[in-house]
Amino acid sequence: MTNHVHLLLTPSETGTPARLMQSLGRRYVLYVNRFYRRTGSLWEGRYKSSVVNAEDYLLACQRYIELNPVRANMVNDPGQYRWSSYRHNGLQMSDNRLTPHLLYLGLGKTAEARCAAYRDLFRPQLDAAAAEDIRAALRLGMPLGNERFAEAVCQKLGIRRNTGQRGRPVKEKEVVASALPGQTDFGF
Repeated sequence: MTNHVHLLLTPSETGTPARLMQSLGRRYVLYVNRFYRRTGSLWEGRYKSSVVNAEDYLLACQRYIELNPVRANMVNDPGQYRWSSYRHNGLQMSDNRLTPHLLYLGLGKTAEARCAAYRDLFRPQLDAAAAEDIRAALRLGMPLGNERFAEAVCQKLGIRRNTGQRGRPVKEKEVVASALPGQTDFGF
């Protein structure tokens, strides 16, 4: 993408994605600032992350990320975007920087079968509800998965679950059973 990057990582230990982004920020910004003889930060804000329930959302997140250049009208097919892992996952182009997830490996017994099954996932475009769930989880920094998964992750991390709704929950209006019509609306 021209203005952001998506990474779907399965860390081997806690905190490694944050350390990766910190290291990348330090090294890349230093390189760009020296090369272009500039100063200051390169990116607008901090990175955003979300824990993903792999069984339910891993392949949906991969599709979301790999279809991003298509949605942005940069390419017509995800395989045309040179920085996409779709070329590895769906077109069998080797990339030693990528380690296939167990769910991806479960798509087929052979590399050809996995690639064919993966390409089949891209025939229907990612539905709007799944895309919005992914965006909301990233925007809020909340876990992506079913309610039970999200509550368990929040409890383990000791954080309050953020649903994106501000303020208190809306209370239902109480209806006074004994009131006559016109008595509750101050209609003198």
